[in-house]
Amino acid sequence: MQGMWIRGGRRLAGRYHVSGAKNAVLKMMAAALMTEEPCVLRRAPAIRDVETMAELIRHLGVEVAWQPGGDMRVCARGIGSLEAPQHLVRQMRASVLVMGPVLARMGQVRVALPGGCAIGPRPIELHLRGLRKMGAAITEERGFIEARADRLVGADIHLDYPSVGATENLMMAATLARGTTVIRNAAREPEIIDLQLFLNRMGARVSGAGTSSIRIEGVEGLNGAIHEAVPDRIEAGTVMIAAVMTGGDVTLVNAIPEHLEAVTAKLREAGATVEETTEGLRVTAGERPKPVYLRTQPYPGFPTDMQPQFMALLALAQGASIVTETVYTSRMKHADELRRMGADIVVDGQVAIIRGVRRLTGAVVEASDLRAGAALILAGLAAEGETVVDGIHHVDRGYEALDVKLRALGAEIRRIGEGVPVVSGLPVAKA
Repeated sequence: MQGMWIRGGRRLAGRYHVSGAKNAVLKMMAAALMTEEPCVLRRAPAIRDVETMAELIRHLGVEVAWQPGGDMRVCARGIGSLEAPQHLVRQMRASVLVMGPVLARMGQVRVALPGGCAIGPRPIELHLRGLRKMGAAITEERGFIEARADRLVGADIHLDYPSVGATENLMMAATLARGTTVIRNAAREPEIIDLQLFLNRMGARVSGAGTSSIRIEGVEGLNGAIHEAVPDRIEAGTVMIAAVMTGGDVTLVNAIPEHLEAVTAKLREAGATVEETTEGLRVTAGERPKPVYLRTQPYPGFPTDMQPQFMALLALAQGASIVTETVYTSRMKHADELRRMGADIVVDGQVAIIRGVRRLTGAVVEASDLRAGAALILAGLAAEGETVVDGIHHVDRGYEALDVKLRALGAEIRRIGEGVPVVSGLPVAKA
């Protein structure tokens, strides 16, 4: 088990290069299953979730290889297995997105019920309901879902909720369906627009991504494609908050301002300066942040994946803030760990009241999920003294070499493992 040791109080400054978006690359790896020709994903992030997806599709008989420069080559010339095994699917919810592509191409697929971060129930009924409308026969038993269809057919599908995963799964499956599919009340995230671009480069006919209505005209087959995913807006937002919490001056290279408007608006409301540059975004801050009211919403609202990090920021605000989580039911677990560091947070169901304190103090804390772990790292960067964040494997699921990139900005942060000597109650970092 690895942890992250941090000595807080260092001002972050410099240029930070944002990696390719996890939530785009994972879906493109699934989309590559629909063609026999190789696909190349440029600058795919070297993170645990990408490695898990690579292991999953290798189990299906697909070739996955890293190339020089960080590019990933995926070639599904043959799919030898039609079952996504439980031990892999349960590690990461995005694994369920192989269901639509494999079913569309092979006519059959068997997938274990998905896992991922423990942030509340995320049922896949919308995925299954959409596939049934496209003609799939679906059975569920013993923790597995099996779907069959000689060939999917186009359908008019209305999602009860703008689910990102359901939108993407159905969009991919519909590319090889007979006829036209329309997905209404579709999710609008930038990663869905990027997936549309990738699919169309493969020869699909998809339009409307980024709006609430996506239209897919089915084609007979797809070809290989080369594509570079958009920068990861959640990684960018996380580092923007780190800059503000440390009174820093950081330029986010490659960040796309339009993808971060909700985060930028709240940071400006908190008193930070955010400027667009030729490279991306520059974030500067000096005084303690001002309190804000924050409510998570589907895109283009404030992203739930930024809520824990923003809570860490508001723990240092000059007054009381209110954060309401509307997307997931169990996404406040980081509040207990922030309280260990001196934060004044009261949680009542899906609402947190945060009374800002002048300083946080270092402590040993534990990450319960990916974004909670990022929030605790941010708190450690701003806290007085030393902090250890255990369970750092959660963070490695979605952030590429975060400790290395933060050190380049001036942070004092190191990975530690079991058996590291302890002084004053905290593990001592080894270079």
